[in-house]
Amino acid sequence: MTKTLHHRACHLCEAICGLTIETQTEADGSTQIRSIKGDAQDTFSRGHICPKAVALQDIQNDPDRLRQPMRRVGSEWQAIDWDEAFALVAERLSEIQTRHGQNAVATYHGNPSVHNYGLMTHSNYFLGLLKTRSRFSATSVDQLPHHLVSQQMYGHGFLLPICDIDHTDFMLILGGNPLASNGSIMTVPDVEKRLKAIKARGGKLVVVDPRRSETAAIADQHVFVRPGEDAALLFGLLNTLFDEGLTRASHLPVAGLDEARQAIASFTAEAMSARCGVPAEQIRQLARDFAAADKAVCYGRMGVSTQAFGTLCHWLIQLINLVTGNLDREGGALCTEAAIDLTTSSSGTHFDRWRSRVSGLPEYAGELPVAALAEEVLTPGEGQIRALITVAGNPVLSTPNGRQLEQALDGLEFMLSIDPYINETTRYADLILPPTGPLEHDHYDMTFNSFAVRNVARFNQPVLEKPVGTLHDWEIFVGLAKAFAGKLGVELKPTMTPAQIVDRGLRAGRYGDESEQKLSVVKLLEHPHGIDLGALKPNLAERLNTPGRQVQAAPALLLSDLPRFAAQPVAKAGELVLIGRRHVRSNNSWMHNYHRLVKGKPRHQLLMNPEDLLQRGLSDGQLVQVRSRVGAIEVEVAASEEMMPGVVSLPHGWGHARPGVQLAIASAQPGASANDLTDERQLDALSGNAALNGVPVEVSAA
Repeated sequence: MTKTLHHRACHLCEAICGLTIETQTEADGSTQIRSIKGDAQDTFSRGHICPKAVALQDIQNDPDRLRQPMRRVGSEWQAIDWDEAFALVAERLSEIQTRHGQNAVATYHGNPSVHNYGLMTHSNYFLGLLKTRSRFSATSVDQLPHHLVSQQMYGHGFLLPICDIDHTDFMLILGGNPLASNGSIMTVPDVEKRLKAIKARGGKLVVVDPRRSETAAIADQHVFVRPGEDAALLFGLLNTLFDEGLTRASHLPVAGLDEARQAIASFTAEAMSARCGVPAEQIRQLARDFAAADKAVCYGRMGVSTQAFGTLCHWLIQLINLVTGNLDREGGALCTEAAIDLTTSSSGTHFDRWRSRVSGLPEYAGELPVAALAEEVLTPGEGQIRALITVAGNPVLSTPNGRQLEQALDGLEFMLSIDPYINETTRYADLILPPTGPLEHDHYDMTFNSFAVRNVARFNQPVLEKPVGTLHDWEIFVGLAKAFAGKLGVELKPTMTPAQIVDRGLRAGRYGDESEQKLSVVKLLEHPHGIDLGALKPNLAERLNTPGRQVQAAPALLLSDLPRFAAQPVAKAGELVLIGRRHVRSNNSWMHNYHRLVKGKPRHQLLMNPEDLLQRGLSDGQLVQVRSRVGAIEVEVAASEEMMPGVVSLPHGWGHARPGVQLAIASAQPGASANDLTDERQLDALSGNAALNGVPVEVSAA
């Protein structure tokens, strides 16, 4: 027996913590994982680890994970050869597009796509051949408002200012819970220590959330806000900064700031107080405290993205950082200078070039809002979606009105899933193509290095050998591309491995051949604990891609949404609204089949303020029915003082009790799907992002 130490980053969430993994090779030649620990030599994560990383071995050894292609025949699944599978896909998709047009085939990319670099480098090698405009992803149930605001204000959707958390004196968090998410659109391992360090150096942490979250519990101040009304609070903050002369000049070239100020002038703290549920004087004092800090940063995440005014929220957050002089400033919000610069791509520069067929929702970077997917399948007519390809996604549990989407999937002519599981979505597929396990392939974090709170890079080698007869995700796409191109009679362009593509990107980047670091894959392999490329620093001025290379403070698109905001009625008294929540042991819908993560106290309950329970004659621990416009679920309720009165919370990603899904561990605690309640008609009108928070619901005894 021989033992080997491996060093790589965890790919399961955005924090990309460094790991030390010990394996043992047995006398029979098999290799087993003996331990997974935090890498103390990783300069970025500093030895930090969360429960998800330890569960990597559960993913690797999960008996429910598919290891070979599976074809559905009636209600049964049968193994199929790779080449036969590729030929079947080429035959069915080409035939459907010939009869119904290119847009009749749709694609959906799930969240894990950005956690697996082979999916990023090679999915379009095949999917690009389809030439379809029916493309969807998890972006529009998560972060689309972030990208749209950056595209409108700075000229590219990946010019996303990141909190300089290690140098700020005042951090204001809205709709974010980094102690549960490990940071999101803010790659920040060891986030709890970093947040506590703000307080230790005399700074202040303020959390705005309808729930007293794990992050709010360690903050200096927690502010309850009505779900869906963060924009009202932000308008009040921004107007206070203007009204009381609390602004600072920015070194950035700015266009339209006076126009923005005039456009929002009526949304004062006093006018907004009734809508957001925060007293006007508290709004004003929060603005004064923020402005008084030497270095401050305002950060909004999923809670402010997934609501009816998500795009306005992120515009206002950018303006608050801008007018206080904290945009593109140390200790404020800075753009990461990643080793591979995603802002050189044109995909983050266009918006509304076409719209969805039924509801007329706008595309962003070539993708339509996923809230429109089901209706595009169910509504007859020219352009109706007849076939679907899902890539590492489970939209039945992850997108609004999952029951409606189930109906749509059940009526497709053909469905292909690139996925390691038979889950709530892929059970409708005609064919499932499973890639290798996460520890069986190499990896480079292109996306999350671009959102990091320091400039870092590392290349991760596989820990385990690739099993005989399996294919990496990128090899699956190459096989599909060859079969489809052969069917069409077109010639494919040559391709490279993901590592070769990354190497080319590193050499062409700002730390490439002309820099002192001279980054390449070979260079990174010499540093298995990663390379620290330095703290964030101001760089936005030279990277602006807008007309006149100025920050656009008042984009016409955003100003056009102000009348809709002004016309929004105040919430009805006594109405309950639903919000989601995260947990450090979960990640959307794909972390609930691993013993190390689901053990312990149940956490799929509906959280509800005791006053709201009393008013409805309900009791702690009771089974209740929760009903919205689109459906109803039954779930155990838990009394919680964490909850703002009038607000209930259900975690995202549960609901594994669908027929035909046989997951050994998840079935023990199936929970209920929050997206059986969320409404595909509730959207951020500007971006089309789903409004998963602030959903009106009724709760009664089951």
